[in-house]
Amino acid sequence: MNLNKAMIIGNLTRDPEIKTTLSGQSVASFAVATNLIWTDQSGQKQEKVEFHNIVAWRRLAEICGQYLKKGSKIYIEGRLQTHDWTGQDGIKRYRTEIIAENMIMLDRVATNMGQNQSNRQQVIANEPVINIDESFDNNETNPTEEEIKVENIPF
Repeated sequence: MNLNKAMIIGNLTRDPEIKTTLSGQSVASFAVATNLIWTDQSGQKQEKVEFHNIVAWRRLAEICGQYLKKGSKIYIEGRLQTHDWTGQDGIKRYRTEIIAENMIMLDRVATNMGQNQSNRQQVIANEPVINIDESFDNNETNPTEEEIKVENIPF
């Protein structure tokens, strides 16, 4: 059995860049920064930032381009993929990306939704549906989800 799964929560470091392939498929690329904070042996607080390259395809790419911007806090779930190529200088180079399969926007959108609480919006790559999970903040084990078509989102 094999497993290739990546899950991160972080902030976009730039607006998504949207392109269309020759076959007409949308592709979005952007980076997400995550922070690791720890205390070293001398008691000093340390912080390390990691930057993750993200690629989203088709409808998920369109949604990322429409709703995400630099600084947005998101949860990304996907698989790792590494590309290699030889540069013009003859040196072999590598780039590892997370191919997004699921994305949840974690920013507050209460004013746009006409509600007073924080909402979480989930977009699954294979399904053009956004799930609004209002019970996320209540730490319920079986949150109720309300499926809403992307076309019906008011913002």
